[in-house]
Amino acid sequence: MNRWTAFAVVGFMLLAGCAQTPAPVVDTRDADAKAIKDDEAAWNKDWADKNLDKVLSHYADDASLEIPDTPLLKKDGMRMALQQVLADPNWSISFSNDVVDVSKAGDLAYVQGHYTLTASGQKTKKKVTEKGKYVTVYKKQADGSWKAVQDINNADAPAA
Repeated sequence: MNRWTAFAVVGFMLLAGCAQTPAPVVDTRDADAKAIKDDEAAWNKDWADKNLDKVLSHYADDASLEIPDTPLLKKDGMRMALQQVLADPNWSISFSNDVVDVSKAGDLAYVQGHYTLTASGQKTKKKVTEKGKYVTVYKKQADGSWKAVQDINNADAPAA
């Protein structure tokens, strides 16, 4: 090995020794799960207030909503569909999460829970109640907030 090769090898070894180790990733899953739970509490209030704009604000721009007996709704179609729902004088919904799981990377999360919905029956127009379960997938937004990107629910049994 000549002198220049030895010098180059030693130089590379010194540079490699100076390389910084990456900063440890901070685990924010507990704080993120709390933020999602808080958001769902606010979402419940927005539904109770029948505030369409606030209800829709919990969805990301590329969100999808899947509800029984309805085609897949993208955000632009949600407004019209939910406007009709909220016009029902018997309409109310409350939901509660049973599981909130945030990815280790902290960019995606899912919530699994249950709901109780009251509305006017399509045929009888009488008040009916439905109990069911839901899964909502959340994505962390650029501003650090969490928005629903996929919202799916289904009834445990036909509404009574």
